Amino acid sequence: MDQYINTHKIHQRRDEGFTLLELILAMVILSTVLAMAAPSLRGFFASRQTHDTAAQILALTQLARSQAISQGIVYRLNFDTRQRTYWLTAQQAGSFEKLQTGFGQIFTLPKDMVMELEAVEEDDTEMFLAFTPQGTVTAGTVRLIDRRGRALEVTCPTVTESFSIVEPEQSNGKYTSRQNG
Repeated sequence: MDQYINTHKIHQRRDEGFTLLELILAMVILSTVLAMAAPSLRGFFASRQTHDTAAQILALTQLARSQAISQGIVYRLNFDTRQRTYWLTAQQAGSFEKLQTGFGQIFTLPKDMVMELEAVEEDDTEMFLAFTPQGTVTAGTVRLIDRRGRALEVTCPTVTESFSIVEPEQSNGKYTSRQNG
């Protein structure tokens, strides 16, 4: 009887865990599924970066406009397409200086993203969107294009409207805006 109980306990312990073969098989299946999903996940994160960058530029336009109105000075959202950077400046004693806050830092586009500008103002070598104390803005467009060619625009159609994020449609290599919905 003792021998039967001991044998039964041994069989019971063996049934409680997984064998090495079962664990290896589970890891192979999991690795295969992840390998198939990885390319689409890469596209998801690239798309997410475009949305995040567009949201950041939109937030800077909203801040610049409200600060220009409340402080009674001109603000600019500056762009350097070669360096792939953008930053805010405010007019101080006749010249434009970087803000002394976290919003005054230089922001850099993600590695695989391209920025195109339409209808922005230019002063010597600088390109910018201007925000005046009267609440008017430069009616321009900042287009962000990811490595797959998908684009988002931060755009303002008229000088009295606010900027918004628009997903443009592409036809014949040109983008035409349509409102996100």
